[in-house]
Amino acid sequence: MFTLLLILGSSVILIYYFLIKPQLYWKERNVTQGPPVPIIGDNKRTILRQESFLEMVKRTYMRFPNERYTGIYQMTVPTLILRDPDLIKQITVKDFEYFTDHRSFVPDNSDPLWNKNLFALKGEKWRDMRATLSPAFTSSKMRAMFTLINDCAKKFIDFHLEASKDGEITVEMKDIFTRYANDVIATCAFGVTCDSLKEPKNEFYVMGRQASDFSSIIKNLKIFFFILLPKIAKVLKIAFFNEHVSKFFKNLVKETIKMREDNGIVRPDMINLLMEARKGRLKYDEETNVNDSGFATVEESHIGKTQVLKQEITDTDITAQALIFFFAGFESVSTLMCFMAYELAVSPDIQSKLMSEVDEMYAECNGKLTYDKLATMKYMDMVISETLRKWPSAIAVDRVCVKPYTIPAVNESESPVHIKIGDVLWLPIIGMHYDPELYPNPDTFDPDRFSEENKHNIKSSTYLPFGIGPRNCIGSRFALMETKTVFFHILSKFEITVTSKTVVPIQISKKQFNITAEGGYWLGLKPRQ
Repeated sequence: MFTLLLILGSSVILIYYFLIKPQLYWKERNVTQGPPVPIIGDNKRTILRQESFLEMVKRTYMRFPNERYTGIYQMTVPTLILRDPDLIKQITVKDFEYFTDHRSFVPDNSDPLWNKNLFALKGEKWRDMRATLSPAFTSSKMRAMFTLINDCAKKFIDFHLEASKDGEITVEMKDIFTRYANDVIATCAFGVTCDSLKEPKNEFYVMGRQASDFSSIIKNLKIFFFILLPKIAKVLKIAFFNEHVSKFFKNLVKETIKMREDNGIVRPDMINLLMEARKGRLKYDEETNVNDSGFATVEESHIGKTQVLKQEITDTDITAQALIFFFAGFESVSTLMCFMAYELAVSPDIQSKLMSEVDEMYAECNGKLTYDKLATMKYMDMVISETLRKWPSAIAVDRVCVKPYTIPAVNESESPVHIKIGDVLWLPIIGMHYDPELYPNPDTFDPDRFSEENKHNIKSSTYLPFGIGPRNCIGSRFALMETKTVFFHILSKFEITVTSKTVVPIQISKKQFNITAEGGYWLGLKPRQ
């Protein structure tokens, strides 16, 4: 009997300390939290596919609407959701030095192509690489890359003009936009020319899809290990990218660099810019107009404008940056394009207004679009800004505490919250973008929110499609330019329509971590008369 009681008592203690106590983390700090489920925390509905990750962030954001912050549990990881715009700005900008890093997704040193990319780097290594890469994303560099992107957009249109010579065609937007994004990244990041619509199984596209595919069972098992069992993942040396994918991109970059150095080839793409940075020749060009790419563009901080070269930039470093550029551009930018096409199709009045602006610009530049002309298209920018408000590719972004920090109490119900090293904070982007207190009628697609007359109503730190602070998305200018360019060419030749295969309203998949439509994005391209 004594032995049985001892076993029972020990079991109760173990259950409490390993299953219950970890999920009292926020409650013990006088922070509101919901009723988490042991081990899976607030992720129960997403794991059971009862809601999408997007819906989960919205739900937890709105759970305590009067709080400046609230606690959740990502599986077993306590996470503080920041709800107050002023607090978000304080933590991500003014007190950035306390929250410089992202949460480790892949164990350190397990996959060099992931661990060395800008998103994954931490501390001083991140600062050095950010300062090294930032000059590659200024307006002057975007202007130089514009011709490459415009050529890809024209090839995209020529293909679909040929396909629609007998009338309207129905297309799956995710497929065609990932192919366009693939070709843009191939030429702008890797210096490779390909046509993924005419050659659907070209090696670059196939490898890119494998690198960015989150739907496979193997990739999901890897993510499971990375999140729940990081130490085991590290011991087993589980890499994020498949070996043959890593080998392909490493060899591609190595051979490209050698060929350019041997033959003195200069091309306005990322590999060339990183080669220049390695030689200490790349300098940050001060912007003449920081908003020339649009409302959603994020400004570079002083960190990115500092000229630093404390460590050698290896071929692996260059490959890692080019690959994360691919990883982000292939999925995130094509998703933005899909949602923009959908919103235009279901809102013909908005599409008609944008089409008029495209026609005016087409006549003004005689069909030969330039970077500067694209920047003057105000309604185009309004439509993209609202698409990013309603469908941000980054549903939430994190920050990890690197120095002890205290959030002071402001309201009577609050106590000072002491944030420890390693604690995770969330910026709930989709929650803020759908908060009716910040954006009235948030489910309505309304580009006029971003008109000259209305955009001053958007409170600072509540519109975050590319993040905020020094750790914001370095590629915002590029993503916006790439999207605007292809839609200029699409709308100059086609009307985007709803077809019998279009699901209205759109349904967000509960099966994938990233934001995507259930059953795809089926729309029509109807040649304009």
